[in-house]
Amino acid sequence: MLARIHGFGINGIEAYPVTIEVDVARGLPSMQIVGLPDSAIRESKERVRSAIKNAGFDFPCGRITVNLSPADTKKEGPAFDLPIAFGILAAAEKIVFPELARFAFLGELSLSGKILPAAGALPAALACANRALRGLIVPQGNSKESALAGTVPIFPFGSLTEAVNFLTEPNDTRAFQPAPEEATESLEEQLDLAEVKGQTHAKRGLEVAAAGGHNILLIGPPGGGKTMLARRMPTILPPMAMEEALEVTRIYSVSRTCGRALDTLARERPLRSPHHTASHIALVGGGTDPKPGEVTLAHNGILFLDELPEFSRRTLESLRQPMEDHFVTVARAARTLRFPSRFMLVAAMNPCPCGHLMNSGRKCRCAPADIARYMGRISGPLLERIDLHLQVPALTARELSSAPDGESSAVVRERTAKARARQSERFKHSKVFANAQMASGHLKKFCALAPEGRRLLNEAIDTLGLSARVHDKLLKIARTISDLAGSENIRVEHLAEAIGYRCLDKTSI
Repeated sequence: MLARIHGFGINGIEAYPVTIEVDVARGLPSMQIVGLPDSAIRESKERVRSAIKNAGFDFPCGRITVNLSPADTKKEGPAFDLPIAFGILAAAEKIVFPELARFAFLGELSLSGKILPAAGALPAALACANRALRGLIVPQGNSKESALAGTVPIFPFGSLTEAVNFLTEPNDTRAFQPAPEEATESLEEQLDLAEVKGQTHAKRGLEVAAAGGHNILLIGPPGGGKTMLARRMPTILPPMAMEEALEVTRIYSVSRTCGRALDTLARERPLRSPHHTASHIALVGGGTDPKPGEVTLAHNGILFLDELPEFSRRTLESLRQPMEDHFVTVARAARTLRFPSRFMLVAAMNPCPCGHLMNSGRKCRCAPADIARYMGRISGPLLERIDLHLQVPALTARELSSAPDGESSAVVRERTAKARARQSERFKHSKVFANAQMASGHLKKFCALAPEGRRLLNEAIDTLGLSARVHDKLLKIARTISDLAGSENIRVEHLAEAIGYRCLDKTSI
């Protein structure tokens, strides 16, 4: 007999429907899986065989053929174990499943018959939209994650026996209803911008960057507070919209390397901080079996690169296209994957190899050639793509001994949220979430300058030798500053402040 089961494969961060066809025929006992399965799927025949027997069911003695359709698309991962097992039981006619065709399946099987969590449960649940399905059967460990989609009833089970008992009488079990989320300590409650002493100019720059989604580079001697400021950047970012939160959670669902349990919808913007020894593939994604990189795991959040010049040149240059296009395309001979990468780059670096070029209390020991070589590790095109360059000088003894007196993250976050609300209203008919994502058409429409502002910008471009890209970035930064001020128009003081955030465009640090 032939049985057909609904399942899902993962392509990038999207799920696509896969039909699992199982045929049990007369012949020597064997099991063959076709349809471009990977090693994990080919090994599933041993897991499925043991799981069925240890769950108390008879494994058919005959020639078993499993086809994963569409057959010309590569299938990956152990999430096909559960649908293959049900296909074998249905095709062997050992058990009658009245409504098998109205359910979809996702889950890995252990040898004992337990159903283990699998990657991609949320994308699979989202892919159930507009499909005539009665429910999605998932492992218990994926129940809350799958329910976030809200597209189809979720039926989680911990073992193959429980799932079989349900499908023999599907009306006896109610769909999963997630419990209310429990309050947990957020990052904002753990870290606070008010804890940073001094650095008023840098704090203001962080606020501007958070309000407009701009990339930012912090430059200063060791111990000035660069890392401390960067770690508190997420606490002043506005909350994610529902669409952004679903995108982040879907990426977490596909990539199990992010170290996050998917019990609830992602509420906090991600903060990724890879070590400077990370390869370019680890940063942008790819590999023989393409997986999302750090730029994708930081989608709608922050990618923090500490000690920026210590990253390899190839790794840094690989950031240029994701920063410009907000996505990464990984092309292989058989398929092409596209991963989103709309992130804020927050980078930190010393001004020279010894780190004390900007430290008035200690003398720099570096020769001019060493400083030039050190700064040359970061290319001009990459620096152009970083909107704000902020100096973070060493703290004085008075600042170190004084009590923190700056604004809290909650106060700053309220202002950035209001600025983002203005931007959401401005771009409500487009897919732009923040000023940093504006295209040239948006600049003409929303960043018009008065004559005195145009004269100031032209003078800055001629004096500093700025490129067309930096010209556009200055307009975007000025637009963000005016949003923070509640102004409909970009004033001269807004543009002057924006120009002041480009310290590396000047002749010296």
